[in-house]
Amino acid sequence: MGGPKIDSRDEMRRLGWLALMLTPGLGTTGIHKVVGRLGGEPERVFEASLTELEGLRMQAKSAQFLGDGRGRAAAEDEMRRVEEAGGTVIAFDDAVYPGRLREIFDPPAVLWIRGNLEALNRPGIAVVGTRQPSPYGAGMAERLSRDLALRKLVILSGMARGVDTAAHKGAIEAGGTTVSVWGTGIDVIYPKENKRLAEQIVASGGAVVSEYPLGTFPAPQNFPIRNRILSGMSVGVLVIEAAEYSGTRITARCAMEQNRDVYAVPGNVTNKNAWGPNTLIKQGAKLTATWEDVWEDLPSQVRLQLEDESNAPETASLFSDVAAPVGMGEHERLVFERLRQDEALQLDDLMEGLDGVLGSPEVFTALFELELSGRVRQLPGKNYVRTI
Repeated sequence: MGGPKIDSRDEMRRLGWLALMLTPGLGTTGIHKVVGRLGGEPERVFEASLTELEGLRMQAKSAQFLGDGRGRAAAEDEMRRVEEAGGTVIAFDDAVYPGRLREIFDPPAVLWIRGNLEALNRPGIAVVGTRQPSPYGAGMAERLSRDLALRKLVILSGMARGVDTAAHKGAIEAGGTTVSVWGTGIDVIYPKENKRLAEQIVASGGAVVSEYPLGTFPAPQNFPIRNRILSGMSVGVLVIEAAEYSGTRITARCAMEQNRDVYAVPGNVTNKNAWGPNTLIKQGAKLTATWEDVWEDLPSQVRLQLEDESNAPETASLFSDVAAPVGMGEHERLVFERLRQDEALQLDDLMEGLDGVLGSPEVFTALFELELSGRVRQLPGKNYVRTI
């Protein structure tokens, strides 16, 4: 699945970034400092002498790796293997590099991507949480991700077991876009049982993102480090069930440091995984029960952009009335067909619309049955929306 074409004239510049990324002894911050000292032209490392490289204030082993040609050879080999694997390497100063990610303290110098490059710069919400959610937690992750994806928000997560997996599945079920940020190389699927999910993410117009070279195995230290990318690429972070000491807390802390909004789904206080979201709510995170809680908090320019896209002819079907599900009684069907997923209907307006067709007791009974079956949800103020 493609995105914007990357100009081949930029290949040497990108190769310079990649060589620096693969150089031992150079961290992310160090790479950015070196490129700054090179006047923003990373490809100049290939022309520099060993003395000039050492003058860039890098370690001797780093300068030697670049000075004797190993850096360039490693970068060319990695670029070739990425292309053969169906992926793409993008550098910090590429136009397709995620704009929001550039804003954080230590943005990755290089990203390995498989999938749709255009998905990287779309407004998105990171959905994170425990690998061992309760049925409630998994259900909320899937439902909120589905509802937000229906409204054109990209769902970002890490494809771990539990909440992450549920979030990706919810977005795909909605026909939306989802991006997965990995702590492994883009050719190393972890956990292995999510191989099909990884393919669905890419096939549905999403992308897999990593700051690690091909073949990088799932080392435990990689996952907390990648969490800053999840929060950095997003408009906000939604937390659903997380224990006191967890990677989710790291993501939430990154979000706060990066000035991102934090949302949290309240949990049962007797569940240890409710500690994370409940504590975040106490600290000022937005209590989130429905997609509207996130939607109304989005920056106005983001919301306007998404509303414009949702009203486009090719996406209008997302919010149009759909056929009533099978196994529904006649009264339930009549009530269900009056309701929408994207807009709540007040009870008085619903009654008025069915005046002469159904009486009040029949409407109340139908709504009760629809709520019991999970097809309709009641919002405050006796407002009703479809859930399917």
